Amino acid sequence: MSESGTISAIIHENQKDILKEWLDLQTSESNSKGLIKESELRAQSNNFLSAFAAATHDGMDGKLAGSNWDEVRAFLATLSRNRALQGFSPAETATFVLSLKQPILNTLRKAYGKDSAKLADEFWNLTVALDALGLYTIEQYQKGREQVIQRQQQELLDLSTPVVQLWQGILALPLIGTLDSERTQTVMESLLEGIVEQEATIAIIDITGVPTVDTLVAQHLLKTVAAARLMGAECIISGIRPQIAQTIVHLGVELGDVVTKSTLSEALRVALRKRNLVITSAAGAKA
Repeated sequence: MSESGTISAIIHENQKDILKEWLDLQTSESNSKGLIKESELRAQSNNFLSAFAAATHDGMDGKLAGSNWDEVRAFLATLSRNRALQGFSPAETATFVLSLKQPILNTLRKAYGKDSAKLADEFWNLTVALDALGLYTIEQYQKGREQVIQRQQQELLDLSTPVVQLWQGILALPLIGTLDSERTQTVMESLLEGIVEQEATIAIIDITGVPTVDTLVAQHLLKTVAAARLMGAECIISGIRPQIAQTIVHLGVELGDVVTKSTLSEALRVALRKRNLVITSAAGAKA
């Protein structure tokens, strides 16, 4: 066996014992909450150990350079992102790699006996490589978490900008929360898509759930109104509370000829009149 392939050969020869000790450590440290099944953890550990042994056949490299580390990096990237979804912490994810040090060290001690110098050299190389892989898992975990957060943010934006058909040709877009530039773009896209799909001619933008209206929010609303007009739909803004009305006046914001109402029901009445529609009760009286 070559000097550069010593650790690789030792892992292959003692993989069963190393795996058993490593699994015990992981169960008590990184999987103490039982977030994944024992069978899945065993399969992951066994696959990584085989890939790691193969990568170290041509020597240990703390920089993880070379194509021989590609399989190890790919495996850890997938594992780290999956664990981000499964609820593991960054430390628990990194422990998957770092906890491998102790089992391999115990095996190296048996293999080298009293050759303390050789043992120290090999364990140092092992430590550098596993530390680098531990950092890599954290980086990949963070990327996974960021993707989850971005997806959740987009889902929240979509949920907070529902386009509702109130009547044939009449849409409502109830807004809840702060209206910033990014969300305005989502609001505009949702409204325009709804106008096209429903062939709507009137769109009610309800801002009852918008806590405050400043100059920027008013500008965003006007841009949305302008975009809807270009699509052939007239907009009505409802939910104008007294405080918001005062704020708009103090800011000197001009809403132009945009129809505004205090409640969604009043805005719907206006929309129905514009469509030459009248709601009557069963007795025949107009609502």
